[in-house]
Amino acid sequence: MDDDALLAEQMAYYRAGAAEYDRPYAKYEDLQRLLAVVDDLPIVGDVLELACGTGQWTPLLAARARSVTAVDAAAEVLALARARTASPTVQFLEADLFAWQPPRRYDTVFFAFWLSHVPPTRLPDLWNTVAAALAPGGKAIFIDDGPAAAAYEEVLANQPAPASLRRLDDGSQYRIVKVFHDTQTLTDDLTGLGWSVRIRTMAGNFIGIAEPPTTPG
Repeated sequence: MDDDALLAEQMAYYRAGAAEYDRPYAKYEDLQRLLAVVDDLPIVGDVLELACGTGQWTPLLAARARSVTAVDAAAEVLALARARTASPTVQFLEADLFAWQPPRRYDTVFFAFWLSHVPPTRLPDLWNTVAAALAPGGKAIFIDDGPAAAAYEEVLANQPAPASLRRLDDGSQYRIVKVFHDTQTLTDDLTGLGWSVRIRTMAGNFIGIAEPPTTPG
């Protein structure tokens, strides 16, 4: 696809910047408050966490779940996630989420700040994968930036997908996919794919809970 090079650059950014990944969580109170929201979400049973990053959310999920399978494509961030999470009920997997298919079903699929990094053309496949990963009665829970976050990004034009430019401490710079989803449009898109969805906003972010179509796809 035309966005392959952009996604490769995005992966390179997260691998090279693993040590810098956690800074926003330490810096911004809104993110700290957002982490606390996990206690109010319907996270139950066996949980699949997509794009777990350095594991900011993983221990919080593990405290509420029977088990957590946390998946990310970058070995560097997974190493930090493993160091952060001591729970014996958590399993970490390194896999390309655009190609990986879950080998089993889960009661909850959770992803924070991943949806915005998925090119729009790949969203139907993502949601099909999530639907196939959910056990009967299961829910998808997702958290991400709203449109206001665009003001803090260096948004790029004329890219294969909505994109921003990110810089690391060493001066290197990378293009990443960055889609600032409007909650109404996202709700309409998911409804069009057959999902039942509720999305609420919180300090410029959004929190969604979705139930899949009866038949995935």
